[in-house]
Amino acid sequence: MSILKRPLVTEKVSSLNEKGKYGFIVNADANKVEIKIAVEKQYGVNVEKVNTMNVMGKFKTRYTKTGILSGRRPGYKKAIVTLAQGEVIDFYSNV
Repeated sequence: MSILKRPLVTEKVSSLNEKGKYGFIVNADANKVEIKIAVEKQYGVNVEKVNTMNVMGKFKTRYTKTGILSGRRPGYKKAIVTLAQGEVIDFYSNV
């Protein structure tokens, strides 16, 4: 199982990219050291800092003919990685 699942490409994270910070969806069991090693290995950059957060899934409700169905979407772990000054990750060059 891979530590890095996919990069986060949202407006908020894209604005952080200018400051040298990049977002990733990561394995829920991964710790900061493992995330740092995985990013450095996959993208060939130097990571200074890793911030992680567990995001709870959104609560969803459906109204059906048989009644109300409610539950949650799955949660995930998000990592914001700060790179050394002057280094960048280009997500579109590895395609």
